[in-house]
Amino acid sequence: MKVSRIILLNLLALVILAALVLGGYYYLYQRWNYVSTDDARVWADLVPVSATVPGRLTGWKGIPGQTFAQGDLIGQIDGTGDAGRITAPISGSIIQSNAVDGQMAAPGQPLATMADMKKLYVVANIEETRIQDVNVGADVDITVDADPGTTIKGRVDQVGLAANSVFSLFPQQNTTGNYTRVVQRIPVRISMTAYDQDIVPGMNAAVRIHKS
Repeated sequence: MKVSRIILLNLLALVILAALVLGGYYYLYQRWNYVSTDDARVWADLVPVSATVPGRLTGWKGIPGQTFAQGDLIGQIDGTGDAGRITAPISGSIIQSNAVDGQMAAPGQPLATMADMKKLYVVANIEETRIQDVNVGADVDITVDADPGTTIKGRVDQVGLAANSVFSLFPQQNTTGNYTRVVQRIPVRISMTAYDQDIVPGMNAAVRIHKS
């Protein structure tokens, strides 16, 4: 074998070894300093808009995208006076409307859904094996799939007190006798300090929580 070929093979082996070492260091550095997951979504507190008395809906203004201050008039139940006023329960935007002028409405029936788009947050589902490294107040780096090139700064506001499976409609049950352990995930609520107005509830996100 030619000397030049041997040198080339040795150099290639060194490059591969260096890449493995750097890759291993990067993995360990990330794991030592951060808790990361891409099992996360942008969310908002959703508030229903409803009437308090039955009747025919008139003057409906609850169009998706419209913003209202708390107490603003959104619609009216015909012929019922002040009792029929349908007002905004919070200051925010209509993100879904289930109503049209002229339809019949019942007390408590959701006619629309509102959210404060200025107070969006992220819910990240953290594996139970790493939740002990997540603390309220910790800094968070957030990326949203709709804008992967932008990092949003955030903060851990709340760590869940139960795994998501506790609230599942179909809790895991062992009926066969063959038990398979499944890693549970704990919801963590993360506030965002500033974000683009195009970000909306339900978008996928990835988070990197700084370990303190």
